[in-house]
Amino acid sequence: MTAHGIDIKKLPELNKPLLIVGFDGWGNALKISSGMAAYLIRTFQAQPFAEFDPDVFFRYDEKRPVVHIEDGMFKTLSAPGGAFYAAQTAPGGRNLVILKADEPHLRWFGFVKELFNLCSQLHIETIITLGSMYDHVLHTDRILSAVASDADLSAMLKQKGVNSISYQGPSAIHSSIHAEALKRNITCMSLWCHCPYYLQGTTHFGILAHLGKMLATVGGFELSIEDLETSWQKLKVQIENLIENNAE
Repeated sequence: MTAHGIDIKKLPELNKPLLIVGFDGWGNALKISSGMAAYLIRTFQAQPFAEFDPDVFFRYDEKRPVVHIEDGMFKTLSAPGGAFYAAQTAPGGRNLVILKADEPHLRWFGFVKELFNLCSQLHIETIITLGSMYDHVLHTDRILSAVASDADLSAMLKQKGVNSISYQGPSAIHSSIHAEALKRNITCMSLWCHCPYYLQGTTHFGILAHLGKMLATVGGFELSIEDLETSWQKLKVQIENLIENNAE
């Protein structure tokens, strides 16, 4: 079953589904957004049920397909794209729908309409998009900012220590999703992590742990992040040793 660029294998049966969206691309500093989506997929053993048609939403001169050739033998060709996964968080608990994808290059508004049509079929009433930006912060900081679809949701996030975003300028696809959510009266929020410039190329397990904890809190599901916290403590020691040897 294909819906204008989204190939649906089989719609899963879901209980109180929540959509969590993690894009690679412009709003994915330190790969926090895509990394959190991948972590949820691994943790809950989420199963794919739909994927993008890359010819519809991507420009291959912007993000070229990746080829794998080994010892003169052709192995695989991977195009940009993305997939939807379904997972159960606990027996009898709510389901997650996780979208892990490259940010589309083309037809943003067409893509968003197809996304919301799929949400309607799955009876999804809440969407959380994930983003991350580089900022003048330290590696020990755990700062989250948010955009919310209504005042009550914004107030709830503030109570949980999440900063409100005030911004005018070029947008990521998250804003197109928010705009459509307002039209359809669907609850939507974007959680954005603030990442230190000097850790580029590093997996910041501490920020991932903080984001995971907040996701579980506002999303109403259980998520163990002990492995992320353990990895962060090890990385933190390495960073502090480097700083001692080279404060600059």
